[in-house]
Amino acid sequence: MPGVAERLTIDHVGQRGDGVSLTNGASLFVPYTLAHEIVETERDDEHPERRRLLQIDTASPERIDPFCTYFTRCGGCAIQHWQPDPYQAWKRQIVIDTLAQAKITCPVDPIVDAHGAGRRRVTLHARRGSDGGLRVGFAASASHAIIAIDACPILDPALDGALDAARALAEVLKPVSKPLDIQVTAASNGLDIDVRGTGPLPTAIITALSRIAEAHKLARLTRHGELVLMRVPPVVTMGSAQVTLPPGSFLQATAAGEETLAALVLQLCKGAKNIADLFCGIGPFALRLATKSKVTALDSDGGAITSLQQAIKDTKGLKPIKAEMRDLFRRPLVPQELRDFDAVVFDPPRQGAQAQVERLAASKIPVVVAVSCNVQTFARDAKILIDGGYKLESVTPVDQFRHTPHIELVARFKR
Repeated sequence: MPGVAERLTIDHVGQRGDGVSLTNGASLFVPYTLAHEIVETERDDEHPERRRLLQIDTASPERIDPFCTYFTRCGGCAIQHWQPDPYQAWKRQIVIDTLAQAKITCPVDPIVDAHGAGRRRVTLHARRGSDGGLRVGFAASASHAIIAIDACPILDPALDGALDAARALAEVLKPVSKPLDIQVTAASNGLDIDVRGTGPLPTAIITALSRIAEAHKLARLTRHGELVLMRVPPVVTMGSAQVTLPPGSFLQATAAGEETLAALVLQLCKGAKNIADLFCGIGPFALRLATKSKVTALDSDGGAITSLQQAIKDTKGLKPIKAEMRDLFRRPLVPQELRDFDAVVFDPPRQGAQAQVERLAASKIPVVVAVSCNVQTFARDAKILIDGGYKLESVTPVDQFRHTPHIELVARFKR
């Protein structure tokens, strides 16, 4: 019953970062706990399979103090209370177990930490509380409530000023009375902010937003991708290229993460002379691969392709890169189109690339390199390639989302 304490023993940490208690044949999930801990909990009425942690009676020797004052209230981090070595071993084991469930056997390399200086992009939420006050911060754990924050220690120092700018923008937009999502990216030359959720705005508020952008020296401010003010085009460095960011564009969460993934891709494509980079985005792999290889880069995002095309024109010393817009979910490259490539790189969104992978499996491409941000869909896609005659030679987990269960990987398939 609600309010009645329940004493549980934690068996292991599950794939979402919660401690798992095996009680009467059922799995109960207790956040912020570790294996072999004995804890006092209470029921969560909204989630019958979950328990709220009340206190720890017997702590794990692997437990450490969290470094953030918002931990357990803010839902951004699931794990700050675990020593680094067992935490990394747990993340690597997620990859091993997921592949095993798909009946895939392959060596899994030690995990590569790619947190670097911290997250270079963040989405802040602005909402009015029940008291009418404005809160700017992150969603609470397992809730839509917003935890107002003054600082986030996992952010790249390049995002300094992001919270102040977001609060100022949210204050100007208070009359709109709508929930806002404020995406902030640290470009090389300033902050790039895209605000979503406002709906149509009167000229007076647009003018006020422009003043805020000037006052906080933002590189650019957009609203739903539409320009409000641009002091300078926001750019990021990718290899030897300078790429202008499309508004609200995708970017790897950390600079170290991008560099780590790209270095692995280059290593696994070594020797290839003609490479297809599928789901290429703004070119983090293509622009680096082109230092030694001819590249065809495809993505459905027109803004990303336009930025990549401009970067290609502006960068000297690259092999030819052909960047084109193509929806690879609806129009995947077929084996006949793939025949001239000696390597393919694909880095799809979380849903994976089943349609494209089925065509790859039917092709004669000698090397396929997969980059994935979802171990489950990677395992599905990997099984298709293996059943099509490929051998999965290597898998390297990459941790650029430290303190969360989220993990990425780079894998090499060879025919």
